[in-house]
Amino acid sequence: MAAATAVQEQEAEPLLLSERHGNILRLTLNRPAARNALSIGLMSALIEALDGAAADSEARVVVIAAAGPAFCAGHDLRELRSDNRREVYHRIFAQCSELMMKIVRLPKPVIAEVHGIATAAGCQLVASCDLAVAADDARFATPGVNIGLFCSTPMVALSRNVGRKAAMEMLLTGELIAAERARELGLVNRVVTAGTLTQTTMELAQQIAAKSAFTVAIGKEAFYRQVELDLAEAYRFTSEVMTTNMLGHDAGEGIDAFLGKRHPEWRDR
Repeated sequence: MAAATAVQEQEAEPLLLSERHGNILRLTLNRPAARNALSIGLMSALIEALDGAAADSEARVVVIAAAGPAFCAGHDLRELRSDNRREVYHRIFAQCSELMMKIVRLPKPVIAEVHGIATAAGCQLVASCDLAVAADDARFATPGVNIGLFCSTPMVALSRNVGRKAAMEMLLTGELIAAERARELGLVNRVVTAGTLTQTTMELAQQIAAKSAFTVAIGKEAFYRQVELDLAEAYRFTSEVMTTNMLGHDAGEGIDAFLGKRHPEWRDR
């Protein structure tokens, strides 16, 4: 009862916190009493924030962090059990898929800043982000199989980050893996101490934010499109992408700056 009350009280607070640090937008999941479970409301808030980031020319990198002891424990199971109609379940999982695709399609890099647990749809959220920095105490799992609900939608992002056998082991056993193991598998990029997590993530974000936003947007879109193509198609597609990129101002400026041994002046076009 106490836990349920804490969750209800927490819902009076904003589900998602948003802060600007120069060209970096920090979005913080803010349901700590519910381990930041992805409720319909929180997913809606994230989708709206990502749409806002896409339209914000000043925001060059997005960081997704979390309040409380965990990054994200997946879907809100109480919410899932509150209405067992098929159309309700379909709407929730479709909304979650929309959220994950928003991250991938956002023309700006998204970095997950992970501490505590990232399980089920929370692990999916990490896998959907372009980069991930994890605290050394972070743990990851797709444990749906343990409660009779296979992590089928988390599987989509997971299997595009790690090898098939590693993904299947996570999906079939539901076991938690340590942050260092997640790094070895390719689920996260860096593992740091909990005390330096935010600093490291923001330094990485700032490094990327200093690049041409035009070039980064072209590159991110091309990356996700080419990985789904066969080899010949991938080269045809990326040759066109590089041609378009080269015709932009920033490629010429960047090359001239390199040859002239000076810092480039980006115009993001």
